[in-house]
Amino acid sequence: MSDIETRLAALEAKVHDLEDQVALYQLMSAYGPLVDSGDAEATAGLWTEDGVYDWGGGPPPALGTPMKEGAAGAAYSQAAIADMVRGPYHQEIIHGGAGHVIGLPHLRIDGDTAIGTSYSRLYRRDGDNFRTWRVGANRWEFVRTPDGWRVKYRTNRVLNGDAEARELLRRGME
Repeated sequence: MSDIETRLAALEAKVHDLEDQVALYQLMSAYGPLVDSGDAEATAGLWTEDGVYDWGGGPPPALGTPMKEGAAGAAYSQAAIADMVRGPYHQEIIHGGAGHVIGLPHLRIDGDTAIGTSYSRLYRRDGDNFRTWRVGANRWEFVRTPDGWRVKYRTNRVLNGDAEARELLRRGME
């Protein structure tokens, strides 16, 4: 292989890696606007069909448990994630005025899988102002599908001093 062919191959590989990185940024940054607009199907579409969003509910306690709703809950499938968005707990939050904001993630991409580590903030309207209602540590586990990158598992833990949230952040930097 000539020097130019070698350099071109290296450049193509680098462009592919950057395309993956941008696609993952786009996927993560879509979460806030979609969930705050109440678009249940589009929000759920960020996940694989069997994807999990765990915001404090942990693993499913029994096979077939679709969702635990509330401040600490989890949705154990794409359909359950859509139900979470349509559910009364989430609807009360967004109808009161809210903004889900995902911080710029640290990404590790390995072929057709990736891990993102980020902060998240949930702002809620308080009269004429907004207040920070929840700050979380997040681990996003991604897989490449025929339709592009999707979330396989997202773990979100409140940064309340507990070791679990700090451990999510530490693991993401390994």
